[in-house]
Formats: sequence, structure tokens, C-alpha cells
Amino acid sequence: MRKEELRTPCYVVQKAKLLDNLRQLQEIREQTGCKILLAQKAFSMYALYPLIGEYLDGATASGLYEARLGFEEMGKENHVYSPAFREDEIDEVLKYSEHIVFNSFSQLEKFQDKAVKQGVSIGLRINPEHSTQGDHAIYDPCAKGSRLGITLENFRPELLEHVDGLHFHTLCEQNSDDLKETLKVVEQKFGTWMRRMKWINFGGGHHITREDYDKETLIECILHVKETYGVQVYLEPGEAVALNAGSLLTTVLETGKNGMDYAILDTSAACHMPDVIEMPYRPPLKDSGMPGEKAYTYRLGGPTCLAGDIIGDYSFDEPLESGKRLEFLDMAIYSMVKNNTFNGMPLPAIVLEEEDGECRIVKEFGYEDFKMRL
Repeated sequence: MRKEELRTPCYVVQKAKLLDNLRQLQEIREQTGCKILLAQKAFSMYALYPLIGEYLDGATASGLYEARLGFEEMGKENHVYSPAFREDEIDEVLKYSEHIVFNSFSQLEKFQDKAVKQGVSIGLRINPEHSTQGDHAIYDPCAKGSRLGITLENFRPELLEHVDGLHFHTLCEQNSDDLKETLKVVEQKFGTWMRRMKWINFGGGHHITREDYDKETLIECILHVKETYGVQVYLEPGEAVALNAGSLLTTVLETGKNGMDYAILDTSAACHMPDVIEMPYRPPLKDSGMPGEKAYTYRLGGPTCLAGDIIGDYSFDEPLESGKRLEFLDMAIYSMVKNNTFNGMPLPAIVLEEEDGECRIVKEFGYEDFKMRL
């Protein structure tokens, strides 16, 4: 089946682009000896885990279900971190994990004996209290009052007996200059204890496969930490694995005018691309321009009853008509993992586009997928 034959809305993941990203990440591994893990929170299309596992070292999880998914579907290194683990889940979490990262010393004291007994490597998440996020506090683990990671003031070196590693995650869609800046602060505050560790995890948020990403600075940072502290370095990118490797196909259902032209699509910002509203951001749309750039400008929205279910304003060379197909780009990440069935909206099918352009439907959803959640 070709892309134009697919029923919309649907997510289409392009294998060729995914492979390009994976090869770039593999080059970083080969040049530095670091280990790179898939952050499942950004991309959990487990049908592709065997392929991803050919290039990466494993996966990271934010809790029990992701840990189990990575364990069962990728079967390589499996690292798990949570701000707080449940006592009634910790045994199962440990069963699926090679590394477990605790968010506080109280969590360490509560669960370290179980981890040691299971032979799971223990880490602690640290908070260097150095923000590089700008104005988006929702994505800033170092924001004032953050619950994520142990600050220097609360660090307790007397409890490090069973701790093998330190983990810091402060970036979001950022370049390596921000990593370099953050790393200096991490070393200033926690360098004494980094020398006692077996591994250091730089976390995620590294946009390694972005066209303008400075890979040389990343490589310098990795090698510096390896050589200075004698540790294994881990990276756990999510977006970089599937960046620009997927699209969301949609169809215009209706057009109208209320002060400006609008078009109602069969896809929803609120349901199928929640980050559009949450971040917020304006997703790229193939063959479109900024408002007023092309001859015809439309406000694109979804078919739900939410007044704010607006994707954004886009311009086109020709007027939009019912039945016109559109393609939103960079929709592999934070879409399938965050979508929902608000207002009874059907979930888009998940499709894999092979390197020759043939499309295979990996998963379809129906009424039962809506009903079962209620």
C-alpha cells in the first residue's frame, strides 16, 4: 500500500529516516565508547525495538510499564528512573531492570537492599540547579522548587556505599553547548563523588540528530568525563532517535469563515498531537507557509468540541477544499505516547513506511480502544 492510499488520520513512521538517525547515534557510540539508550517516553513504537536494538544499547523507562516493555520487546540494557517508586511495584520493577535510579536518599534507603539483592546497579539523580531552558519551566528540571533530583544541599555522601552512578537530566531539545555548560556546574558541585562512581548518565534532551547539532562538542564532553573520572558514560535521547522520522496524515473535512478562513481536519491537536497545546508549538506542515506568506491562509483545527483544539495558522498556494490531504511533519515523537480519546476521538493508526515507499499498517484502533479506558 502507498501513502496516498492510507485512511486518515494515521501516523506514518519512515524507516529510512529512522535508520539515518540510528546510524548517527551509532557513530557517537563508536567514537566515544559511550552507551546510548532509547528514552521510551518519547517514542515507544515497540514494533521497531528489534531494529533500534541493533544500533543502541537498550532503553530507559519512567516506571513499571515502560520497564516491562523495554525488557520484553528490546531485551537489552534496561534502565529505570522515577521520582518515587511504589512499594507494591518495586520487586517487579527490579526484575526488569539492570540499572535503577533513585530520586532521593530516602528512596535509596527504602529500596537499596532489594536492588542489591537483585544485582541491579544503583544510581542517584542529581539536580545541578543550573537552568538552560529559557522560559519553559514545565520542561526545566532545574526550575525553582523542582521535585526532580537531589541538590547539593541535600546530598548525603555517607550513604553512597551501594551507589554505582550519578544521573543528571537538564536538557530539552538542546544543543551540546548547553550540555557543556551544565557539565561544568555538575563537576563543580558533584565532581568529588563522580570519582567514586562506575557510570555517569547525561540524561536526555540531546538533539543529536538535528541538522545543526554540534557533535564534536558532545564527543569532547563524553571523552572528558570518561578520562577524568574513569566511568562509563550513558546518554538517553528520546527525540533524537525518531526526530523527523514520522508524519501525521490528515484530511480536510470542512472549511468556513469567521473573520478568517478556517478548515476542520479529521485530526485533533488535543487528542493526536497534545504537545501543540501543552508546549505550545506550531507543528511543521508540508507544502505550507506562515500566515500571509502564501495566497490563502487558514486556521486549522480539529473536530472535537474543544474551542481551543487549534493546530495553528498556515498559508497555501491554493484554497483548501473538503477531501484535501495534509501531512504534518515530525510526528513520530511525543504523539503516539501521549495521544488520547477525548470526545470519543478515534486514535490514528500506526503505519511503517519501508525504504521503498511501501506502507504497512502496524496497529489500528477502534471503538473498543475508547471504551476500554472508561
